[in-house]
Amino acid sequence: MHTLCLNAGSSSIKFAVYGGQGDDLTRQLRGAIDGIGQEHGRAWLKDADGRMLEDARGEFADHAAGIRVLLDQFHERVRHVDAIGHRVVHGGRELTQPTVVDDQVLEELRDVAPFAPLHVPHQIAVIEAVRQQYPKLPQVTCFDTAFHRRMPVLARRFPLPDEYWERGLEKYGFHGLSYEYITRRHPEAVAGRTIIAHLGNGASLAAVRDGEPVETTMGFTPTGGIVMSTRTGDIDPGVLLYLMRTENLASDDVDRLVNRSAGLLGVSGLSSDMQTLLNVEGENESARLAVELFCYHARRHIGALAAVLGGLDQIVFTAGIGEHAAEIRRRICVELGWLGVEFDEERNAGHAPIITRDGSRCRVHVIPTNEEWMIARHVGELVRLEA
Repeated sequence: MHTLCLNAGSSSIKFAVYGGQGDDLTRQLRGAIDGIGQEHGRAWLKDADGRMLEDARGEFADHAAGIRVLLDQFHERVRHVDAIGHRVVHGGRELTQPTVVDDQVLEELRDVAPFAPLHVPHQIAVIEAVRQQYPKLPQVTCFDTAFHRRMPVLARRFPLPDEYWERGLEKYGFHGLSYEYITRRHPEAVAGRTIIAHLGNGASLAAVRDGEPVETTMGFTPTGGIVMSTRTGDIDPGVLLYLMRTENLASDDVDRLVNRSAGLLGVSGLSSDMQTLLNVEGENESARLAVELFCYHARRHIGALAAVLGGLDQIVFTAGIGEHAAEIRRRICVELGWLGVEFDEERNAGHAPIITRDGSRCRVHVIPTNEEWMIARHVGELVRLEA
């Protein structure tokens, strides 16, 4: 079986082709359509070894145009696809597990779209474009919120009147496909009381007990939680009310501020890229402050999640920063001795799978995540069942 996995963002469509079924899945191709809606776009494709197969420049008016280019321009490469899986950021209350796309699912997605207006409408557009071009090709939606639906009500409830709870305003959590991959593929790393730190451009942490979700840092939207590349993380809503009143900010202005102009970029005034900030922090005080704020927020939330779990047995670092930025892991972990973390500088610098000393009461793992593998796994299960 060959599965095309699609991940539509606000201005891009990342994709990968996996072959095989069950846990025996191999990535054969990967690529992206970048710069959607911008003057200069790019479509590229690499093989399993990372060799560039296609690299074209163009202009892609919207996501539907981008997916048409993918299916047309790369047709010879991906023509044997049996099914398509989509990462969908938000499933709301009703869409709580991977689901084969039909008219009813699309209608439910349209109802959920206001919860994630920067993502879900684009993902719907991609699904509809595929349906139009290949109406018989099975499509499966995989939701980033689904993993967290098993959290207790106490963790999901906001301190708002009941009417808002009834309207679906609650903590949904995100990065669920990443957390699901870690818990499914590496159960030994999440045995007992565990915090998984998905640290990338978007960053969140999740508390799990024997692999089952207990709490997470992102809330109703992916804006909450710890400081991120361009997002604020948690912030006193009074700050936003003050700015709306004194600077006449409209909702779109607030959206841009908290999602695109804040975080590492806003504090440093230089870049949203962690490695760039690490490279210059020695001579740039604002860059140093941004990096320290990120690590401080991560430690603070680890402490809070450990309190929810009643202690801590393991930590897992994953995603771009978590997997590759040894210095960030170091700054977070060296302050966690009170939780039983006996940090090993040498193992961490060498990106070892375990970066604590032998016998550490709390073990710390570094595990690469793979959301696309998880999507392909779900697609294989559902399409086989449907057949």
